[in-house]
Amino acid sequence: MKRRVFLQNTGMLAAGMMVDKVAFAAADPEFPVVRVAPAKRHFQSKAVESAIKEFHKNVKNKELAWLFENCFPNTLDTTVTHTTVDGRPDTYVITGDIDAMWLRDSTAQVSPYLPLVKGDKALQQLIAGVINHQVKCIKKDPYANAFYGDPDKVGEWATDKTDMKPGVHERKWEIDSLCYPIRLSHHYWKLTGDTSPFDTSWRDAIALIVKTFKEQQRKNGLGPYKFQRETMFATDTVPVSGYGYPVKPVGLICSVFRPSDDATIYNFLVPSNFFAVVSLRHAAEILTAVNKDTVLAEECKTLANEVEAALQKYAIVEHPQFGKIYAFEVNGFGSHNLMDDANVPSLLALPYLGAVREDDPVYINTRKYILSSENPFFFEGTAAKGIGSPHTGMDKIWPIALTMQGLTAKSDEEIKSCLQLLQKSHAGTGFMHESFNKNDPKDFTRSWFAWSNTIFGELLWKVYKERPHLLV
Repeated sequence: MKRRVFLQNTGMLAAGMMVDKVAFAAADPEFPVVRVAPAKRHFQSKAVESAIKEFHKNVKNKELAWLFENCFPNTLDTTVTHTTVDGRPDTYVITGDIDAMWLRDSTAQVSPYLPLVKGDKALQQLIAGVINHQVKCIKKDPYANAFYGDPDKVGEWATDKTDMKPGVHERKWEIDSLCYPIRLSHHYWKLTGDTSPFDTSWRDAIALIVKTFKEQQRKNGLGPYKFQRETMFATDTVPVSGYGYPVKPVGLICSVFRPSDDATIYNFLVPSNFFAVVSLRHAAEILTAVNKDTVLAEECKTLANEVEAALQKYAIVEHPQFGKIYAFEVNGFGSHNLMDDANVPSLLALPYLGAVREDDPVYINTRKYILSSENPFFFEGTAAKGIGSPHTGMDKIWPIALTMQGLTAKSDEEIKSCLQLLQKSHAGTGFMHESFNKNDPKDFTRSWFAWSNTIFGELLWKVYKERPHLLV
């Protein structure tokens, strides 16, 4: 299906795929069974099932327990295809209602399970398989954001004016597409100690990432990437012959598209450049300890330092109300775009990504700004208030943004508020969605969006472990 043609208002059947009718009839009528039947689940994890049972047993809020049971395993239930290829685990992960694997989404969808892998070898192998599959995707085309499971498939965007290859679903250059696989690799390595995914092929993918980042610093011309699409949506194509508006080569990396898959206004997308700094340092750590490639590791660290210095010089602006804040996009010439987008990496998510300290004064000011009406994509209505995205238009709040606000909040009051808004936003379906109207949660986009479901489960599990008193 086309990226902007979303499944709407099909509720529980979309995210749950196939409901067990017997279980449905026997369930509490207030909280009916909407999770896919066990026999039809794509992958079953004993550790995830144990977490669900523990949550149910100890959380008195029945609706939150029901939502956790539906949302947390949704990626495993409905989106993963786990196999073995050439003796190595291989896992293809779709986003939900779109049969394609985004490098970003696939990482975000399985990362919440990482704390559980020590007790579940099969789950660990599934995540190792995601890393292995991501490496193949990067080596196919480091500028692409989404891929098909069939490496020879030619898809709906084949007529885009860019260098499309078979097996590529969409070729929108986004910095975070190359950061997320490193994030998954680093977290997996730290939590498991397993080095098997980090072979020569993984090392070569990292070298290709560094090469791509350097090309998009545009110090030696515009580089090899450009993109145009015949479309009625301005955010789905790129001006100035497909390269975007000019930037001054100051050390930052161009991202022609945002994590929303919308075109940037100014190509130096600040949250994604912060993410690149963290990712390059994580890559260097693995390269040094596992691959023993100190040359490539040093190249990663040098580039990270350069981007970090450029961010401090060009990404901070003075706001008349909030003081020094991080801009969302800049161009190196002095122009900047002040806003935030619900998709991650976002300015809101910087501490979650390990990109800034939570007590960074500029981040604190930025957080106040983006959670206020001064942010043009912060919406407040009768049903909820939160950050949205140009991707879904005006007045649509994203559960992912509310979840990220909860994950980065420090006070019980703010976390509790986010939980309450999320609890009220599922519109009776038992699942999270891409976005919903600020005045009416039943007016939502994408009934089956696994990232939104699983990261909400991550928030619930984190609160359960750290602040269980809020789950009442």
